[in-house]
Amino acid sequence: MTDLVEKDAERAPIVLTQRTVWVIFGALMASMFLSSLDQSIVGTAMPTIVGELDGVEHQGWVITAYILAIAVVMPLYGKVGDVVGRRWPFIAAIALFTLGSAGAGFAGSFGELVAWRGVQGLGGGGLMILSQAIIADIVPARDRGKYMGPMGALFGISAVIGPLLGGWFTEGPGWRWAFWVNIPIGIAAIVVAWVALRLPSRSNPKPFDYLGGILVVLATSGIVLLTSWESIVGAAVGYDWTDGRLLGVAAATVVAVIAFVVVETRVPDPLIPLRLFRNSTFTIATVIGFVLGMGMFSALAFLPTFLQMSTGAGVTESGFLLLPMMVGVMLTAIGSGFAITRTGRYKMFPVVGLAVTAIGMIWLTRITGEMSMVLFGAMIFVMGAGMGLVMQTIVLAVQNSVDPSEIGVATSSNNFFREIGAAVGTALFATIFTSRLTENLTSAFPSGIGDGGGGEAGLTPSIVAALPDELRTQVVDAYTNALAPSFWYLIPLILVGFVVALFLKEVKLSTEAGMVARGEAVAAH
Repeated sequence: MTDLVEKDAERAPIVLTQRTVWVIFGALMASMFLSSLDQSIVGTAMPTIVGELDGVEHQGWVITAYILAIAVVMPLYGKVGDVVGRRWPFIAAIALFTLGSAGAGFAGSFGELVAWRGVQGLGGGGLMILSQAIIADIVPARDRGKYMGPMGALFGISAVIGPLLGGWFTEGPGWRWAFWVNIPIGIAAIVVAWVALRLPSRSNPKPFDYLGGILVVLATSGIVLLTSWESIVGAAVGYDWTDGRLLGVAAATVVAVIAFVVVETRVPDPLIPLRLFRNSTFTIATVIGFVLGMGMFSALAFLPTFLQMSTGAGVTESGFLLLPMMVGVMLTAIGSGFAITRTGRYKMFPVVGLAVTAIGMIWLTRITGEMSMVLFGAMIFVMGAGMGLVMQTIVLAVQNSVDPSEIGVATSSNNFFREIGAAVGTALFATIFTSRLTENLTSAFPSGIGDGGGGEAGLTPSIVAALPDELRTQVVDAYTNALAPSFWYLIPLILVGFVVALFLKEVKLSTEAGMVARGEAVAAH
């Protein structure tokens, strides 16, 4: 009898009391905040950053590099967490993120900044995936809504606080502090994670899918390079399909995707098990995440630039003007989370959320340089309210539909395709917006802007504000006429997500936490 008790103790060393859950949840929230903050903190600072570093034509890469890096490591973190446990990968992710933040702050050129943003993303991907997977480990799906709701709200909060901080740093001590501020926070997060995240380690007799990992990195990079081609070679060159470089990237991407699919069907323990796609809940939720990622991140990335250049808002003021979006996300994310916990029903939230997001996106096509900021606030409040209903709900649906041993890989796969959507969407949107903007500015100022004949590559909000009224009006018109019509390219994607959401099956929510189901913990009663 004593031997049996000892074996049980070894198998389930963690007792999931409510206090333990809240301590771990607090650590996860702090780490998720770091990752999500840096998807938006450069938004308000970007016009100044790219103006100083002469990178206006390639400004989309500041965001795309971060999102691309997040995307390529998501499946790796999800799988590694399932195989060896989530504690050490989580601590490593915080360390990588902190290192990347330091490097970005000290960047001396636009290329260096993009590279260090990539390093940030390598850590940020782990923070996002492992946080969601750990919550699934310690909280039953039936109660998870009240935890994932605040996580979704946190994402919305960081989406607005990021631009606020970015603006404040840009107008105050300098834009580099938008990155340096992460260093003490990252160090503190490592300490908290070390103390609070007492999670079990595991061993796996099956070989790790290294080839799948290499191929997913190559395929993802190729997809983003193709969608960002104009940003790379310049809008004047564009998609010249006689260019051997473009054809080579396209061919290599197709080969990498096909090879990845073949490898994943043959290895004993695949990085992304393709059998997951036979699960209709997983497939539908993944499609929803993909289209939402394309629309959401694209819209958020360039709104601060529009506010600064087209409406005359200051750097910090443009961040404050995004507060209505935060309010919308917070209200619906937290509200839907508690409603799911109370009722056990979740299908209606992504359906309604995508419809509301589409309405908000359509409304944004009406933005003008002279519009009321109250009207603008109403537009982005509607879009935020729609997104808050969707983001965490589809993750909950995915986690609830798979075996507890695959929570990490299912969560990472779903988020991976959302981030692919974000990378592709941001790159495409940046290409459309930047090419329109360059064309508008070039036609308006064929000899350059201002007495010195400077071009749009060095155009910053302060320079625009100092222009004579007539010239400033032409710049405002150039930005407005470039951005507003670009939103029409995103609306069909959101509507596709809405139609797909109608077919989402509602699976009964589990009442057992992931670690309890795997025998790694016991629930306190």
